[in-house]
Amino acid sequence: MDWGGLLVGQLTFYWDVHLWPRLQGLTDEEYLWEPVAGCWSLRRGADGRWALDGAQPEPEPAPVTTIAWRMMHVAIGCFTVRSATFFPEPGDVAAGMWDRRHIPADLPGTAAGGLAFLEQSYRRWRDNIAALDRSGLVRPLGRKGGPYARDPMAALIVHINREVMHHGGEICLLRDLYRAQRGSATPPAAIASETLG
Repeated sequence: MDWGGLLVGQLTFYWDVHLWPRLQGLTDEEYLWEPVAGCWSLRRGADGRWALDGAQPEPEPAPVTTIAWRMMHVAIGCFTVRSATFFPEPGDVAAGMWDRRHIPADLPGTAAGGLAFLEQSYRRWRDNIAALDRSGLVRPLGRKGGPYARDPMAALIVHINREVMHHGGEICLLRDLYRAQRGSATPPAAIASETLG
């Protein structure tokens, strides 16, 4: 059994068939749409930089989040931070996977910028995990994994796959709700094909 191929294939199939097609045509208004009061979103600060709303500890229940917030959560929390931690490139901080220095100082405040950042982050993570051989999959995360130091890389890949599918489903639902709020009677072709497929 090619476990690495199976894990990477699961993420690739979800991205190519379900999530990425559903994100096409995203507008700036939709990206930052707040369906209820008190949403967490992506906001421009006094310094002109865009950053995510948040609080530690997270409130219970957690606030509803915008498409922009969810997209950046996936791009950063699932892909960027994990890539920089376990597959560092020049310029990446040598630090554990909860180090805030992995988070970009300015996030994309437009739908087009958000999509480009999400896709770039996804490609980097996917290409790195696709290059792992069996020893890379079973190797423990080590000190950069914090309390998960003894877990193998394969366990992190499974976790990231689940997170992307979970939050991707939320993003798609928010797109459906936005469309319904705006009174669109005909779903986009990508939504119709996913419903039938």
